[in-house]
Amino acid sequence: MTAGIKKRIYFDHSATTRVLPEVEEAMLPFLTEKWGNPSSLHAFGREAKVAVENSRKHVAKLLNCDPTEIVFTSGGTESDNLAIKGVAMYKGKMKGHIITTKMEHHAVLETCEWLKRFGFDITSLPVSQEGLVDVGDVERAIRNDTILISVMMANNEIGTIQPYKEIGTIARDRNIPFHTDAVQAIGKIPLDVKADNIDLLSLSGHKFHGPKGIGALYVRKGSKIEPVIQGGGQERGLRSSTENVPGIVGIGKAAELAKRDLEPTSQRMKVLRDKMIKSVPEIVPRSYVNGHKTRRLVNNAHFRFDFIEGEGLILQLDFKGIAASTGSACSTGALEPSHVLLAMGLTHEQAHGSLRVTLGRENTEEEVDYLLEVLPGVVSKLREISPFNEKRPMSPGEGGSGVQ
Repeated sequence: MTAGIKKRIYFDHSATTRVLPEVEEAMLPFLTEKWGNPSSLHAFGREAKVAVENSRKHVAKLLNCDPTEIVFTSGGTESDNLAIKGVAMYKGKMKGHIITTKMEHHAVLETCEWLKRFGFDITSLPVSQEGLVDVGDVERAIRNDTILISVMMANNEIGTIQPYKEIGTIARDRNIPFHTDAVQAIGKIPLDVKADNIDLLSLSGHKFHGPKGIGALYVRKGSKIEPVIQGGGQERGLRSSTENVPGIVGIGKAAELAKRDLEPTSQRMKVLRDKMIKSVPEIVPRSYVNGHKTRRLVNNAHFRFDFIEGEGLILQLDFKGIAASTGSACSTGALEPSHVLLAMGLTHEQAHGSLRVTLGRENTEEEVDYLLEVLPGVVSKLREISPFNEKRPMSPGEGGSGVQ
């Protein structure tokens, strides 16, 4: 590493984030001293109940909704399942049409696939080369039996921000519930579920410096939704199970900090992101930026490189002290190319040569400069040994760099 870099560098904040000291401090008493059950009537229980409700208020403020519209879950995946299955199975109807896209998180895609087994019809809309769904396609896909539209707010791999506000307006005009997976958007996009006509919104604590194992689902008042877990009736009957009080306290504090620090943190990350997006295609031949040039998360820079494998790139960067990713952390381990990149029209070979760099509030320009220093050499070394390197000349129009 360069003289100024003394520690490992973490550029994988879309996979998970460090629990902030303020969050840890808020949680600790509920792991050691204040361990009551919120359902208990005695002082221990009341103390825990107050903490849960205070955290609910912080999450509600982050989204601009009423605290009673927040349902705590175990994470983003459960929130997506509750939103989609809950609407689909309302009063046991077990039929209907759902609109989504081909580049959703697996928690949405697999839930929709599961519903097909019970007779539901799923329309998975295509996306552009930049990863955007066409609002017109959404509107044209609506049928008389459409019961839900589920389109993510921002993609977990390439960072593209979908036209969720326009989709929300269409859904509200047609009286169709609109669900959005906002797991990656928290702390990076100002959120207002009322103004944006969102009925259901999923979030996950560990994506914005809260603990793992805790999430939430915003459920607009009046939404027709069934629970998918039966039991003691906690969380207004929508999510039975004794509350994870330390986790709830943690996500509440993380939500408070995310709202407080949104503007300065986002601006600083955007500067660093833009530096990477501008520099990488200039310093690495045959490198490309995946995703939309401007409609993307402030912390996301996603690249692809001809004639290399992303797994090798990640290992080489790790050897250099840099932690990054090839794509979704929830599906790494499988060597299948990213379904998101394939949906954008990339070939299997192109999709394999990807690198996702996702910034956090604590990353510095010095760390970005170190990545830019070592990346050209790492890519060059991998190309020398890559089975994908055909040593062929560039075809017309292939260029040396650009936005894909």
